[in-house]
Amino acid sequence: MNKKVNVIGCGLAGAEATYQLAKRGIFVDVFEMKPTKFSPAHSSSNFAEIVCSNSFKSEDLATASGCLKAELKELDSLILKCAEQAKVPAGSALAVDRDKFSELVTKEILSLSNVKVHYGEVAKLDLSVPTIVATGPLTSDALSGEIKQILGSDNLHFYDASAPIIDADSLDMTKTFKAGRYGKGDSDYINCFISKEEYYSFVDELVGAERVELHDFEKKEIFEGCMPIEVMASRGKDTLRFGPLRPVGLELDDGTRPFAVVQLRKESNVNNLYNMVGFQTNLKFGEQKRVFSMIPALKNADFVKYGVMHRNSFICAPKFLNPDYSVREIPNLYIAGQLSGVEGYMESTASGLVAGVALAHKILGKTLAFLPKTTIIGAISNYISTADEKHFQPMNANFGILPALDEKIKDKSAKKQAYSLRAIHDIKEYKESLC
Repeated sequence: MNKKVNVIGCGLAGAEATYQLAKRGIFVDVFEMKPTKFSPAHSSSNFAEIVCSNSFKSEDLATASGCLKAELKELDSLILKCAEQAKVPAGSALAVDRDKFSELVTKEILSLSNVKVHYGEVAKLDLSVPTIVATGPLTSDALSGEIKQILGSDNLHFYDASAPIIDADSLDMTKTFKAGRYGKGDSDYINCFISKEEYYSFVDELVGAERVELHDFEKKEIFEGCMPIEVMASRGKDTLRFGPLRPVGLELDDGTRPFAVVQLRKESNVNNLYNMVGFQTNLKFGEQKRVFSMIPALKNADFVKYGVMHRNSFICAPKFLNPDYSVREIPNLYIAGQLSGVEGYMESTASGLVAGVALAHKILGKTLAFLPKTTIIGAISNYISTADEKHFQPMNANFGILPALDEKIKDKSAKKQAYSLRAIHDIKEYKESLC
């Protein structure tokens, strides 16, 4: 096979994939739309431009984001290396000088002798050449149309309206009951009951909670497609009781109907994670924690993923992707970054790393196993490739997607440390198999 790859997009995932391919002797043609054309959110001509927060989250090993960084360091991540060089004071978080960071990434990519950068928009994919598409949440209309044609028009989403996801171990199960509405199904839902007084207090706080300010280019598209729960609640105090919190068809153990019910639906293949049904929201993360914790069963809930509503192009990953981000029916096509269904800076970086390493091994004729599911990187790639197609939503790093530990650990901090130590041990073993 010709040792040549096309990488479309040079954001975090694209730059990482390019670096991993180039260091293994693969020639890479990088196609970057900027500065010929900019998305509504971008303004710099440099690669890996950071347009939102300059924080890459915690470096603490007792957090999933810290564990992810430790794994990326073991696998020689270019993006992590540049982030550490551009670091600014931010406590236990890794925050960067965004201009310096982008300049460093750009300099590194342009210095690679077997990388050629082409500037301009890509509207058609040449799949006779192995290709990694990593064009991010604001993929151009032309390329979006090409992807829709390749995968099918119903499999590319243009906004993310995701509800929060909770670790079931953190629920107060005495405030819940399992049942399907009208007794149908296999009682797959956890129902969190709420009294009249609790419900109206919750609605008052929900309506007044602080919201994220959307970009102008996001507003029309998002709100036409999905109603945030706080907007729904503002239309009348009982609106939610006739919508996502309706108690009709559900009974408590004593045969009475609760005043209101929040339903939690299991996330596919991950026993411990549950989605708050109908709770797509535009509240700030701190406000989600404060207000949603007013639901009695969620008083001490561990939110492994908060709800989001923003412009975000992503495919229905479980329908198409393998855990190495290759498309199942199109061997020459890989999709990485937020377009693949991962969420977050370092998560996008990890997807680019996995795709780049996997494709390099394939081109070099070397076999490579998927990353262990006990690692954050492996667990994310496993999640997006095996989740429920019908309810798929993008996923970030969290311990809830990892397999359970061999031993039961009650202390939360010690448990998280144990997850990290196991992951780092397994990633070190895995990297011995890399060329």
